[in-house]
Amino acid sequence: MTRNVDQRVDVALLLRRLTVELDAVGERFAEAHGLGRTDVRAVIAIMDAARRGEPLTAGGLGAAVRLSSASVTALVDRLERAGHVRRVRDPADRRRVVLEMTEPTMAAGGAYFGGLQRGLLAAMEGYTDDDLAVVRRFLAGMTDVVVAHEA
Repeated sequence: MTRNVDQRVDVALLLRRLTVELDAVGERFAEAHGLGRTDVRAVIAIMDAARRGEPLTAGGLGAAVRLSSASVTALVDRLERAGHVRRVRDPADRRRVVLEMTEPTMAAGGAYFGGLQRGLLAAMEGYTDDDLAVVRRFLAGMTDVVVAHEA
């Protein structure tokens, strides 16, 4: 029984270490591009929505980064002035305004995080699809715990 608990504690500590290291990577990117922590979270939320093919409104961004509508407006204004995002009409519903990352910001993100992404994918090469399914389920579960903790 102790061995099982020790392994779980070791996994939790490794997860914490990974989180700290990923946070440091994001912090260095933010510093290099004159962004704050919330700015980076916002840019990632916009990028992730685009990757899923889902337009993201300011309200959706507020939910994603847990900010009030007034704070989201200030955030989007700041990111737009800095040239990181733009407001565009939703092609599916011209009454809605959605957020997009600008090409220079997408290029900067790709240049900065591309090597990390390639390294992560290479590190996964030794794992089977079944292994990765377990890892995916584990990470989704751990993320759910963190989100629930924050709520």
